Amino acid sequence: MAAKILAQERIPDLEIDAQLCLALQTTGSLVTRLYRRLLDPLDLTHPQYLILLALWETEGPVTMGEVGRRTHMETGALTPQVKKMEAAGLLDRRRDDKDERKVWVQPTAKAWSLRPQVMDVRREVVERLPLSEPQIAQLRDLLQKMIADLEASET
Repeated sequence: MAAKILAQERIPDLEIDAQLCLALQTTGSLVTRLYRRLLDPLDLTHPQYLILLALWETEGPVTMGEVGRRTHMETGALTPQVKKMEAAGLLDRRRDDKDERKVWVQPTAKAWSLRPQVMDVRREVVERLPLSEPQIAQLRDLLQKMIADLEASET
């Protein structure tokens, strides 16, 4: 009898629409799907797009560890993407001469040539989102702070 009463009791905090995790997951999925459609003609996946952005920010080679930190990708997800990008001629990858565990990557001329088209993809995404640029910046800043705080609490 007690289980039946609990099942019928309305608890607002347990309603599906009250869940932050669902809102974040659904938004992330929809935004990624939008990117995917726009990146397909460039033969890029969304993770590869993020990897290129991380690499374009620096002069010279970057370690795989640094790319993982910048993109928030685990090694198991990052390595296959980097290998595919290397096979497509977008990245050069080499092991460190002194420490074989360390792998360096850098974009090729072919990757650099995609930069204007990738910028067009970003502009198109921003135009299609139902938010203004200041709202996008505010939301991004709030989420980045949340990420930093959550990561700091894990250590």
